[in-house]
Amino acid sequence: MNPVLLAVQRLAADDYTGFTFFVGTMAMMAASVFFFLSISTVDGKWKTSLLVSGLITFIAAVHYYYMRDYWGSFGESPTFFRYVDWILTVPLMCVEFYLILKAAGAKVGLLWKLIAASVFMLVTGYVGEAIHRYDSISWFWGAISGAAYFYIVYLIWFGEARKLANASSPAVQRAHNVLCWFVLVGWAIYPVGYILGTAGGLFGAQVSANLDAAAGAMNIIYNIGDAINKIGFGLVIYTLATTMSSTASGKAA
Repeated sequence: MNPVLLAVQRLAADDYTGFTFFVGTMAMMAASVFFFLSISTVDGKWKTSLLVSGLITFIAAVHYYYMRDYWGSFGESPTFFRYVDWILTVPLMCVEFYLILKAAGAKVGLLWKLIAASVFMLVTGYVGEAIHRYDSISWFWGAISGAAYFYIVYLIWFGEARKLANASSPAVQRAHNVLCWFVLVGWAIYPVGYILGTAGGLFGAQVSANLDAAAGAMNIIYNIGDAINKIGFGLVIYTLATTMSSTASGKAA
């Protein structure tokens, strides 16, 4: 039997990284089904938000399927597949902020600021993690990527998005606040993975003596973070959509 196929088919009992890839695939797919089926239960103006939530987890599920097999076949970090996933899903997560604040007067300019910052964050992160992984200069690319991350944090916590949220309904304010915490705390998991996976991730200091050995821990961190952030984002949107739809139905009655 082809040893590559055997590696893909069999998951070792102590392969905790492979286990998180497998669970991540199933969790993301289950979440997608839930969000897609829930679209018909909410008012029209919230359908797009739930559709985007379903797309985020569906795209992630497809990539996790490939990342799981890549890890099982080669025992290497699927950096390319992961960043392709992020370059598609993270901007969509930023879109969610715009969609829930649109009723409060959010302009397309805010949407493009969030998308541009997220893409810049990911591109520079990829350069540091994929191209300069074994170089001490990776800290430089990590710092640039981090600056874009903090710009997003500023926009949603203190900037234009926060002002719009404050002018919205209490339900939208609650949802916005929870999503802000996801970005501040949940997304902070990714720099930890970056530090573990690059020679200069922590300002030029090689944290891990063996980066290849650290790949498993790095991917476990990324996998857990992805599941919490992407599914959690969708559940916040689902709660907001159902709450606002119920309120609107009650007023109509």
